[in-house]
Amino acid sequence: MCGISGELRFDGQVPELKNINAMMAKLEKRGPDHAGSFSDGALAFGHRRLAIIDLSHKSSQPMVDAELGLALVFNGTIYNYPELRTELKAKGYHFFSDGDTETIMKAYAEWGEDAPKHLKGMFAFAVWDMNKKTLFVARDRMGIKPLYYAHDGKSFKFASNTQALLATSGIDTSLDTLALHNLFTLHAVVPAPRTVLKGIRKLKPAHTLTLHSDGRMEEKCYWNLVAKRPAEPHSEQEWIDAIHEALRVAVRRRNNIADVPVGVLLSGGLDSSLLVALLDEIGIKDIRTFTIGFDDQPEEKGSEYEYSDAVVERFKPNHHKFHIPNEQTLQRLPEAVANMAEPMFGQDAIGFYLLSEQVSKHVKVVQSGQGADEVFGGYFWYPQTHADQNPDRLARFAPYYFDREHGELNQMLQAQYQTERDYTGELVRELLETEYADEHLDAVLRADVTTFIVDDPVKRVDNMTMAWGLEARVPFLDQDLVELAAQMPPELKLRDGGKYVLKQIARGRVPDSVIDRPKGYFPVPALKFVRGEFLDMMRDLLLSPTAKQRGLYNPAYVEKVLSKPEEHLTRIKGSKLWHMALLEMWLQLQRI
Repeated sequence: MCGISGELRFDGQVPELKNINAMMAKLEKRGPDHAGSFSDGALAFGHRRLAIIDLSHKSSQPMVDAELGLALVFNGTIYNYPELRTELKAKGYHFFSDGDTETIMKAYAEWGEDAPKHLKGMFAFAVWDMNKKTLFVARDRMGIKPLYYAHDGKSFKFASNTQALLATSGIDTSLDTLALHNLFTLHAVVPAPRTVLKGIRKLKPAHTLTLHSDGRMEEKCYWNLVAKRPAEPHSEQEWIDAIHEALRVAVRRRNNIADVPVGVLLSGGLDSSLLVALLDEIGIKDIRTFTIGFDDQPEEKGSEYEYSDAVVERFKPNHHKFHIPNEQTLQRLPEAVANMAEPMFGQDAIGFYLLSEQVSKHVKVVQSGQGADEVFGGYFWYPQTHADQNPDRLARFAPYYFDREHGELNQMLQAQYQTERDYTGELVRELLETEYADEHLDAVLRADVTTFIVDDPVKRVDNMTMAWGLEARVPFLDQDLVELAAQMPPELKLRDGGKYVLKQIARGRVPDSVIDRPKGYFPVPALKFVRGEFLDMMRDLLLSPTAKQRGLYNPAYVEKVLSKPEEHLTRIKGSKLWHMALLEMWLQLQRI
């Protein structure tokens, strides 16, 4: 796991070293172990390394293969690199390092733009062909690893976060109206290629870009998730057994492909508890687990220790428990927001940020349970949209998921940021009316896995862990597991309150108290209840001179929500006041 950056010029100039250095400085937290740069005429790369596989200098980056005429920067982990390495050696390639980085370079030399099809893992990488003078960039299927870019006709700059790009000159930081529509409709999700800033885009998951020296840019999709029933019907037990084995393989891959210890973020929920159980099942002896808790509020506990403690009692891992007082939660909230590559509304971001700080003192790599709810149907709105009989798929989905109707958005935003069309509705309709899904819920889960979670929980975990040089691996988003689960009938996912197959796998392995508990969320009570210091902070942000000068929100709407903040909630119980305040805080912290 690393931070990558680079610039390709199209105007006859060479990249300025100060831009590469500025980007690398903003990526230092992602890769504290080593820094390197490379330049070749119109192209320059910068890299910050977090050493996980092949800890020697041989796998430092940028990696250059003079014989092949290629240079590479890469962020992520390729879990099938040992098999690929053997295959490529049989084709005559010889290797000078022992890690996964060089395997990507050889794969590109062999298969060209089809190389990503051969990679199983999480990745964002760029390959410079010194002979053809072309730049090839790619992003993994699930969008686990980020890749942002700025393309103004004169140059193409890219980096692992927006902060790195903003550290360079010439970035258009005006707000993207259509992206704002996405942000406030889909609880902070802005699907690629947009971001809230007009001058910064992001590569779509499962896509590649090829850039030529004359400025031509070719984008291609190399993978699609098919959510249709298999040709041969499976019994319930066959589905359970197949998912069990695929998940076991996914967990083993993410534990064994590392030259450093791997831990587990143990929340006390089913998903992370099942990861611990599977690690025990495959024979891992030194399991390291990490749990965080916060102060209670009168309405809600601030920790799930009672559940995580039950898992610890069952498996006896090397366990670490951390407690964060409420005053620290609010005090350090701006820190977490400043490390967001894009504004994210999920209040558990601060929890992941503070947990990652502590975990990074013990390990460099952790497994985390993100993706299980989306892949296996764990959220309460899935049965709601599944039961709705409206023949229009968007009308069957939006009432249970969208944070605001189009009309309310135009009430909230000032005139220059309003849109005539329901842009988000059009985008989501296209996602739901796909040829790659059988039933409505198949289409919903497919959209969630390939689009919505990319820019919410997946990005949140990447940003908050990498802020402390910690690599998070997400086995529930393993390519083979996701492809298999997508074929499973929706009823097998929704039964027993959701995630039925996972519960069946967990039964007898995970304590019943964890399996049968109500669905929980990362508890951060200080940020859930809009009152006291938290409310004061949001009021100060939205009424600040900077916010008023920005002219983003309609003052009458702001006053209405401020007057009764706990009455203005989204359909999935998010605070509309927090949404507005979070975006304003993010913009101010990025000096926009």
